[in-house]
Amino acid sequence: MSGTKYANLFEPLKINEIELPNRVLMAPLTRNRSHSDGTPKEWAQTYYGQRASAGLIITEATQISEMGKGYLDTPGIHTEKHAEEWAKIVDAVHANGGRIFLQLWHVGRISHTSLLPNGASPHAPSAITAESQTYTANGFEPTSQPVAMTKDQIAETVEDYGRAAEFAVKAGFDGVEVHAANGYLLDQFLQDGSNERADEYGGSVENRMRFLTEVLDRVTEVIPASRVGIRLSPLGQANDIHDSDPENIFGAVIDMLDPRGLAYLHFVEDFSGKATDEQQQMLERLASRFSGAFFGNGGYDAAKASQRIADGKVDAVTFGKKFIANPDLPERFRLGAELNEPDQSTFYGGDEHGYTDYPALDD
Repeated sequence: MSGTKYANLFEPLKINEIELPNRVLMAPLTRNRSHSDGTPKEWAQTYYGQRASAGLIITEATQISEMGKGYLDTPGIHTEKHAEEWAKIVDAVHANGGRIFLQLWHVGRISHTSLLPNGASPHAPSAITAESQTYTANGFEPTSQPVAMTKDQIAETVEDYGRAAEFAVKAGFDGVEVHAANGYLLDQFLQDGSNERADEYGGSVENRMRFLTEVLDRVTEVIPASRVGIRLSPLGQANDIHDSDPENIFGAVIDMLDPRGLAYLHFVEDFSGKATDEQQQMLERLASRFSGAFFGNGGYDAAKASQRIADGKVDAVTFGKKFIANPDLPERFRLGAELNEPDQSTFYGGDEHGYTDYPALDD
């Protein structure tokens, strides 16, 4: 493959027992195209199957329970029906030679009463409303006031993660990614800007990590740790999330993760395109504490991905918008071909337009 452009993007990557054929991975991408009960629509079989040439597909964020939902028409993985429809998507990806992990998600306070059972208030570590918006039947609306979770509700949610992992196994996924980034529930417990608890789930770094630790323990009872990845966003660039000492809390989190033998660590490195050099250096220090595979995300093109791999900064890169518009993104990178431009007006909700109708090169 000496004539291939950005050849190191096309070197295989072994993550425990799973071999990825390339390092151009598909990031989790919320598309708001499921049925209202969280069942994926048939279109998703085509959408994911078209993108099976990715070294790995990480699915759109998928709620583990009814209380985990935060946006209109996002998929779930908490009923038999969900698992049955996801199994068809997995089969489509596997039939085209791909690998696919399911991203397990609970939004916590990034929700709205209209989206939750019986108009319930969102769950959170503390009753602090996020200065953020979510997507409802009325379009984008401010998030609702949350309630602080009881210890029983925390325990129930840990079990929800375990049940969701069981449904993921039933659907045939190659693994799962635990979504602990972007200001959603697990991230809310980690960061002191959203966690003001005075019990064993708040205060000290160890206490704020407890919920995530319990979730990982439960998920890895169902799925081997070697097939479980995790996504973190230490820069706190989304959904009003912040911490007074992010390097301290995320350093401790990574030190907890490292001996577990997870499939990979996945960072949102630059969600907004505004990360400073100092912030990027912090991310590199944090990533260096993890001895397994490390995936970068945010602001990458083929050249930057190739260079960061060559420099030993990342093992692979997840691409978002580029995969929305280019179902054959690895081949376009390999050939140095022109990329389709994504139509942002079709990102969230809608029909098959802007979802399954982007052309591949051979079209």
